[in-house]
Amino acid sequence: MSTITSETPASKFRLPTNVKPTHYDLTVRTDLDKLTFDGSVTVSLDVKEETKTIVMNSSKLKLGQATVHSTGSQSDQLSSEPSFDEKEKRVSFSFPTVLPAGTQAKITIGFSGELTGSMTGYYRSSFEEEGKTKYYSLTQFEASFLFATDARTAFPCWDEPALKAKYTITMVSKSDTVNISNMPITSDKVFSPSDHADLQTLFVDLNEEWKITKFETTPLMSSYLVAFANGPFEYLESSAKMPLSGRTIPLRIYATKDLIHQAQFALDVKAKVLPLYEQVFEVEYPLPKLDTLVANDFDAGAMENWGLITGRTSALLLDPKKADLAAKKRVVVVQSHEVAHMWFGNITTMEWWDYLYLNEVLICLYSLISRAFPEFKPNSEFITVHLNRALALDSKLSSHPIEVACPNAESIGQIFDGLSYSKAASVLRMLSAYVGEDKFLKGVSLYLKAHLYANSVTNDLWVGISKSTGTDVINFMDNWVKKIGFPVVTVTETSGGIKVRQDRFLETGLAEGKDNETIWNIPLSILTFDASGKTIIDKTAVLDSRESTFALDTSKPYKLNAGTNGVYRVLYEDAHLSKIAAEVAKPDSAFTVEDRMGLVNDALALSKAALMKLSNALTLIDALRYEQEYLVWDGISANLSSLAAIWWEDENIRNLLNAFRISLFSPFVQKLGYEYPASDSPDISQLRTCAIGQCLAAKDQSVINELKGRFAQYMKTGDDSVIPADLQGAIYRAAVTYGGQDEYNAVKGIYDKAPTPTSRISAMTAMCQSKDPARIEETYEIALKRARDQDVVYFLSGFASNDITKRQVTHFFQDHYEELYKRFESTFMIRYLVETTYGGLSTQKDLDEMNAFFKDKDTSKYHMGLAQSLDSIRARIAYIEHSSSDVRHWLEAWKQGN
Repeated sequence: MSTITSETPASKFRLPTNVKPTHYDLTVRTDLDKLTFDGSVTVSLDVKEETKTIVMNSSKLKLGQATVHSTGSQSDQLSSEPSFDEKEKRVSFSFPTVLPAGTQAKITIGFSGELTGSMTGYYRSSFEEEGKTKYYSLTQFEASFLFATDARTAFPCWDEPALKAKYTITMVSKSDTVNISNMPITSDKVFSPSDHADLQTLFVDLNEEWKITKFETTPLMSSYLVAFANGPFEYLESSAKMPLSGRTIPLRIYATKDLIHQAQFALDVKAKVLPLYEQVFEVEYPLPKLDTLVANDFDAGAMENWGLITGRTSALLLDPKKADLAAKKRVVVVQSHEVAHMWFGNITTMEWWDYLYLNEVLICLYSLISRAFPEFKPNSEFITVHLNRALALDSKLSSHPIEVACPNAESIGQIFDGLSYSKAASVLRMLSAYVGEDKFLKGVSLYLKAHLYANSVTNDLWVGISKSTGTDVINFMDNWVKKIGFPVVTVTETSGGIKVRQDRFLETGLAEGKDNETIWNIPLSILTFDASGKTIIDKTAVLDSRESTFALDTSKPYKLNAGTNGVYRVLYEDAHLSKIAAEVAKPDSAFTVEDRMGLVNDALALSKAALMKLSNALTLIDALRYEQEYLVWDGISANLSSLAAIWWEDENIRNLLNAFRISLFSPFVQKLGYEYPASDSPDISQLRTCAIGQCLAAKDQSVINELKGRFAQYMKTGDDSVIPADLQGAIYRAAVTYGGQDEYNAVKGIYDKAPTPTSRISAMTAMCQSKDPARIEETYEIALKRARDQDVVYFLSGFASNDITKRQVTHFFQDHYEELYKRFESTFMIRYLVETTYGGLSTQKDLDEMNAFFKDKDTSKYHMGLAQSLDSIRARIAYIEHSSSDVRHWLEAWKQGN
């Protein structure tokens, strides 16, 4: 496969700088009957260097000759036939006369294209109405695996984030449809020759069946944030009073008629967080409105188009009568995330894709979401959702730095992963905890104000936070952003305190040689106790060398990384870990929820790396069996599920582990039951769901019988009230796993006509749990032939979690590789399919077969995901080899003692 070396100049993959766009006058006509679009764009240019040639981005479009008018020549010139560079997705226009430097020019180009189902560029999405398939169109321009961005597939443009311009958009569509774009509508009229003579020249077949929608001009913005959509949309409406400007901003959420009733909650979230962000960032929201469009077919979760957020149904819809808590939290996080992008990424945009994480700085501001939705404890949940995810991914040799060179389009698609998002968020959360959140947010505000409607690089953010804190943030953070990996801090006790040492942590052990050269500035945040037993946290302690010593009283409990804000693991001596286990077991433990979450995650990660015995990690979990906080149990649940997935082929260990899981979670099932009263707190509801899910996975027969019985009652009566929304995934799964053809057909029926996005996803993954070969084959066929593109990954994930199909699904993927690759090569999905399909394998034979299959494939669009999957298998093989005996002996001893 071809690769880009570090010596390849980035300029080779960037557009020439001889002209710079300042304004686009864009007209797009959409024909939903023919599934085509066409139009014209006139781009105002500043001519920076004398030139006869204009190069811009274009792909998959039919283009005519261009005309250019220059203030230097005061005449129109017609270009030669366009010259296309398919590899770089560019088009060149050459003109007879030179455009002089220092002048202005306008280039006009006609274009046309097809509305495909690619979920990229300007594409079509489908929905059902009265038994018929209908379509609408929308844009998705942020980076895909084929292009730097996909605006170039909708209209010819300068498709780079630093080339900001203003956009005046006109949409032409059938008169019975709705048009929406980044800005408010200025006019929306049925076509008439007298009002729209200019457009009749462009579109000769216009008549009264068409309408013309014109929009206000945008502020300066990057091309990937341009958005427009056309279709039979309906909307809900609200507004937000802004604290700085005093303006009232109209808010809408659009969807098709069948979905709009589930959109109110996302609209309410948007109304709640928009004023909050303006107040905290101290920068006015600059647009006159903020809309959201819910799409049936969408590659990512959601997209932050300025003034017109777009996203998939599962990220933005919630049926108020059938709302499970996980879906509610997802809508809160996704909508809040995209609204915050109106500042981060939209007002201030990364200079190039190397700095993608600067757009995602907002993820670390879960504390802001906590102000709007404290009941969900989002700042604490960050540890599970982002920090632990980031550390798991970054512990692989195949990891990459947060800030990574992205010279070409293929490399850009590779970095949209957990490192650019979750690790970036985690290191910024660590910095916020170290310097203080108020000072951190003040620095972020200074950063935004210094780069309004402009572009930025890493140091620009550090300069803002340095000003607000008086700290040399550039030096402090440099290695966290520019170097690969993260450290494990090893703690050993001395006569006067502790000695700490840092090494790069890998999931297979400590890094060695050239892989262990980085020295990070590590905020140790040491928690100790004073003479009265009160906790003290030393936030000034920093490990900025390989080793150092710190004075403290080791006779009392202590812990590093208080609050689990740091992006590192901590390895204690066995004796001190025993003291910690005794402390966390106390009902009034001084260790916070976040501390306890971090201890569990560290212990399991260290055991996987053979730096701690797995038996010691299980002893810590056993000490927490009287824990009452959901988030701690959520971490325990995820880690035990991971162990069960690793030892899935060792029946003895699996059975013992299942007995241990049941002993931990069954008491909560007995205590909390299966109903979800409205009076329950979110913690109680989630703990109930977690406990029932763990007992089902561990084959607790009483739980299986209860869940099967509820589904049987639903099948008999059609009354779905016996299936609480929070338990539908578990109930569907139990029905298919332990049921027959009737149960499978019933779940398939739910998939076909799902009342909510959550129930549809639950049905998809449940259908993959069958033990029957015929039903398994039927589900494979559905995944391949009937599933929406965005849903295929759910099927593969379901198969990968079924012991019967865990390996079988790799054969399915390989048998249909060419078809799947062609179907998903332009989206993020191809990487996810590889990672999901091979994610559960754990033997040398698996590794060898995987390497053999991909040996002759062009993996350039997913090579990072492939490398990470291979690393994961190697780590599982090593884990099984070094810990099987230890975990078996511990579980056997536990069983004998209970």
